[in-house]
Amino acid sequence: MHISSALRVALLALTAFAGTALSSARADEGSVQLTIYKAGWVIGGSGGGGTLNFRGRNYALSAGGLDYGLVFGGSKTVLRGRVSNINRPSDVAGVYGAAGAGLAVGRGARAIVLTNQKGAVLELSGRQVGLMANVDLSGLAITLK
Repeated sequence: MHISSALRVALLALTAFAGTALSSARADEGSVQLTIYKAGWVIGGSGGGGTLNFRGRNYALSAGGLDYGLVFGGSKTVLRGRVSNINRPSDVAGVYGAAGAGLAVGRGARAIVLTNQKGAVLELSGRQVGLMANVDLSGLAITLK
């Protein structure tokens, strides 16, 4: 029996779609806690660390990044939340990018949703302490220690 090339392509596409759907269905989630210190004047930097809790185990994280734009001041931000769409702890590692604006004088609330190149989604909220004004493009790199 001869299968037409259009039918072959359709079957291949359907198989690829099913494989993607199944791998997404197996994706899991965990909880994340990060403490980020940020300082800058036009160009800023951030660094810190935290913990990923995934499938009952804790994994140490380190975080750092650069900001460029209107950046002034310094702050400490403690964020907690969840990470979703991961299959293993190493899926959290990667570069997360964002464009945003904010102002913190004293204490302020912070919430952010970020995605890395592996598809991991961080949904974080917490408190920012310090004097920080920013309208910038920023990136945060997270690695497993």
